[in-house]
Amino acid sequence: MRTYRRTLLATALCTALAAAAPLARAADAPITIMVGGINKIIYLPAKLTEALGYFKEEGLNVELQSQPAGVDAENQLIAGAVQGVVGFYDHTIDLQSKGKEIEAIAVFCKVPGEVELVSAKAAAAGFKSMADAKGKTLGVTGLGSSTDFLTRYLADRQGVASKDYSLLPVGAGNTFIAAMKQDRIQAGMTTEPTVSQMLKTGDAKVLVDLRTEEGSKAALGGLYPAASLYVQNAWADAHKEQATRLAHAFAKTMAYIQTHSAEQIAELVPRDYYGSDKALYVEALKASLPMFTADAKMPAGGPETVLKVLATYKPQVKSRNIDLSRTYSNAYLAAAK
Repeated sequence: MRTYRRTLLATALCTALAAAAPLARAADAPITIMVGGINKIIYLPAKLTEALGYFKEEGLNVELQSQPAGVDAENQLIAGAVQGVVGFYDHTIDLQSKGKEIEAIAVFCKVPGEVELVSAKAAAAGFKSMADAKGKTLGVTGLGSSTDFLTRYLADRQGVASKDYSLLPVGAGNTFIAAMKQDRIQAGMTTEPTVSQMLKTGDAKVLVDLRTEEGSKAALGGLYPAASLYVQNAWADAHKEQATRLAHAFAKTMAYIQTHSAEQIAELVPRDYYGSDKALYVEALKASLPMFTADAKMPAGGPETVLKVLATYKPQVKSRNIDLSRTYSNAYLAAAK
């Protein structure tokens, strides 16, 4: 009788383990996340989550990769080469207008964190606002990128039609700096720490500042949720456990950012993020900290602002009945709690 009971118990245990195995494998399956410029401060939560060990705490096997422009990362996601992208939320709306279902499941920034810089030479020649962009070449990270979207909107709002200026994809960091120094672009949109670097050397001046809530509201009409983790809706539906753990990992990182100094955060990033001028990186980080969300949730009213901006100059977005509820979800954050 005892042998029979032991056999039954062993059978039941094996059955339970067999049933649990697919779930464990699903949670542990490798996840590749493409970052649209991994050393940009706007996308810092990606590397910071890895450095803090939060991916591992959540039982996730995450690999971070980098692309210089968000639009390239987006293409990798659509092709199924990666499971997630750290990029701008506005891509989810743009892609829905093209029949693609993408959603942000963790939001890092309430505002773009971008700055439209004008070269010191162009500024001295009278380039004082986006109204002076006629006949100029403006730098963006990539055509179809969020810097492309925002640049077009800022110019349009100042009465400058797209036919009256040129856009040149120049990437970010050193390639952006070189393009401006060589006068291949007279103005361009970039992020920290490039902004602080160019201001320190005197090679550029601020034309439009989207690093703060005040500046973003003045330029865009409201909060503009930007840096985020987005995935294909179908992937999130089929991998709810992984999506929930990812959202939770990033939420912990956003809480860390809110409760630690720029100096403490800088200690966690690779040396090549700041090179030989760590003090400049810390200052750039201090200027950027207010743009981050505290809980990785989508800020109220943010999606509506982004939709308004995109619909202004994107006929395909304007003509479609965009379902904003399909472009982001706070549900995974709630489930994590």
